[in-house]
Amino acid sequence: MTHITANAGCRPAMRPRRSFFSILSDVFALHAQRGRLADLDDAMLRDIGLTRGQALGEASRPIWDVPANWKR
Repeated sequence: MTHITANAGCRPAMRPRRSFFSILSDVFALHAQRGRLADLDDAMLRDIGLTRGQALGEASRPIWDVPANWKR
């Protein structure tokens, strides 16, 4: 009797590669979002559960410091 497994001969799923300009666009959008975060007033920051220090810390991160899931 032959036993066949579900993943025999299958490759792991690969995410499609993104273009350089797509990645660059996302990095600049992230930079702009961080800047807007620093501009929020204290009431708005409280609404989203952040302190002024946390918001300024996030806003001061360098442009190349992107979320970990972007690096996969």
